[in-house]
Amino acid sequence: MLQENRSPLVRIWDVARHEFHEVLPPTIFFLITFHIILLDRALMLREYGLRLASVGAAAVMALLVAKVVLVADKLPFINRFPEKPLIYNVVWKTIIYVVASLLVHYLEHLIPLWWRGGNFLEANDDLWREIVWPHFWAVQMWLTVLLFVYCAARELIRIIGRDRIAGMFFGRPVHGVSGGTESLPLLPRR
Repeated sequence: MLQENRSPLVRIWDVARHEFHEVLPPTIFFLITFHIILLDRALMLREYGLRLASVGAAAVMALLVAKVVLVADKLPFINRFPEKPLIYNVVWKTIIYVVASLLVHYLEHLIPLWWRGGNFLEANDDLWREIVWPHFWAVQMWLTVLLFVYCAARELIRIIGRDRIAGMFFGRPVHGVSGGTESLPLLPRR
């Protein structure tokens, strides 16, 4: 009832704010990790100066992957194993995100060729000939590992709770959790 009395502008603002809060954590995670990949690549190639275009590309890719993750989260089958140990959902979601990001990564290379040539099939043939496959697969391997870490962290946060995790990281140390010799009790088997 209170929702109905609010102006359309306020409702639009609420939706925009909610979407921003949803996209912020994966964007920050992938922004940091893609810049680590970029730095790794620069060091491996002995390019010690980072080019602005590369930094911009890493930021754009972080935004794209974060959006892919959020769109994939809307799929009805994304949370397929809620009653199983967390590793099931972590691996399942990692696979879905990797497939979705592989498609986006491929399209990222295909669309400029298609735009220039005007023919989809020719652009696809050019891409298959011109793409640097070792680089493409190196990025995909990095992305798979990063997506696995992201999924694992997200599932832990979902189960333990955002406030409790924030308290563990930024609050007072929890007895038996912050590096002592004591360990957390094991959860009962289902």
